[in-house]
Amino acid sequence: MPGRMRAAAFFVPVLVSLCGLPLAARQGAQPPQAPATRSAPDPKRVEAGAALYHKKGCYECHVEEAQGGPQGPRLGPNPIPQARFVAYVRNPTGDMPPFTARVLSDQELGDIYAFLQARPQPKPVSTVPLLAQ
Repeated sequence: MPGRMRAAAFFVPVLVSLCGLPLAARQGAQPPQAPATRSAPDPKRVEAGAALYHKKGCYECHVEEAQGGPQGPRLGPNPIPQARFVAYVRNPTGDMPPFTARVLSDQELGDIYAFLQARPQPKPVSTVPLLAQ
């Protein structure tokens, strides 16, 4: 029985942290801080990224403004972190084809990411007359 108690003492905190339960908060730790406000991406990179987004066919699945469509999820505004974005584009799951460095350089991916960051927030639903009824 003592072995089981040690195992429980080890696994319970691990399971709690994996499940996203606020164990640290219950132990008196400070809550996580909101990320710092990002600066606006360089307009030249946004323009280059928009051209690449269309040239490489991203719009075909993720739609013109990267808001997502029937074939691909929303990419912007507020895209996933850039490192995760690059990793996924290079080695995707599902139906998306991989965009290797031969197809899309890291610089080009950075430009597309700048384009995604620059996408405007959608209008509130309350401002759409058809939906406000």
